[in-house]
Amino acid sequence: LRTWARKVSDKLKTLPELADVSSFGDESTQQVHVEVDREAARRLGVDMRMVASVLNNSFSQRQVATLYDDLNQYRVVMELEPGYTASPTVLDQVQVIAADGRRVPLTAFTEYTFGSTGDRVHHSQQFASASVGFSLPEGVTEEQAMGAINNALAELYLPSNIFATPGGNTGGIAKTLARQPLLLLGVLIAVYFVLGILYESTLQPLTILSTLPPAGVGALLALRASQTDFSLVALLGLFLLIGLAMKNAIIMVDFALDAQRRLRLPPREAIHRAAMMRLRPILMVNLAALLSALPLLLGAGEGSELRRPLGVAILGGLLTSPFLTLFSTPVVYLLVEGLRARLARLRPTPAPRPAATAR
Repeated sequence: LRTWARKVSDKLKTLPELADVSSFGDESTQQVHVEVDREAARRLGVDMRMVASVLNNSFSQRQVATLYDDLNQYRVVMELEPGYTASPTVLDQVQVIAADGRRVPLTAFTEYTFGSTGDRVHHSQQFASASVGFSLPEGVTEEQAMGAINNALAELYLPSNIFATPGGNTGGIAKTLARQPLLLLGVLIAVYFVLGILYESTLQPLTILSTLPPAGVGALLALRASQTDFSLVALLGLFLLIGLAMKNAIIMVDFALDAQRRLRLPPREAIHRAAMMRLRPILMVNLAALLSALPLLLGAGEGSELRRPLGVAILGGLLTSPFLTLFSTPVVYLLVEGLRARLARLRPTPAPRPAATAR
């Protein structure tokens, strides 16, 4: 894992889509490697168990005894004084006892070198893991960076027992973006049920939901024209558009249904009257919402790049939604009313009950 993590880190440093790629191994700590010449130790009469015992007693804080009193117990630990362990050169002064009782310097049959190793082992979902961090240069989006990373990993041919996944904020955003279709579908289903309960009908909510495609098309065209990525913030703008776009249809449908009930108007005249009389309120509300989105689009302060996709999505949806829904909503309303009338004619009419007579 460490070998391939270092290769991945070196490969990512060559990508122009990434900046400040962290070098794997920067978190390592220094260590001393002691290499024992076993042949020399055998000639000097030094046993390997003696070498391990001396090093353990000197540097491993070996517990040698336990003192007890009436209330507590105290562990006695044997080690070198901290002043002697501050530098690896203390190994030059360590001595071991040979088989004949002689004191033999440790350096007589050993060599020590300096190296580095990881001081911790990271885990992700019970698997050993290694992380490589990076940042995005100006003008590079997260989607472009992830595409470059995937291409670089494909060129390295990682072994089958090593797999790379985005982590941190990148991993959370990637999972959220992958669930965007399900999020939109869940929102539409929830809105359909709420409208069905409000109108006590399974057909009229379709008239109101028909306003969403024009708003969505306008938002997507605005994002594409401004070369803005469809990010999580842009998805939030689509959610806001759902409420703003449906409001136009709700205003017309409510007025048309009320005209059918109170004035006994046919559906065509009712929806025509609703479109004519509610045109000014629809335009005023949409203009107010449109102007409120301009600061999000034109803002240049701190964090403006995060809010700009929200303003672009709202502005594009509100520019197309009112004009398209004013023509599409009456058409869908008449189609739904015609379907409702045909379904009503297909229902069997209950037989009249015989009148009761009293003798």
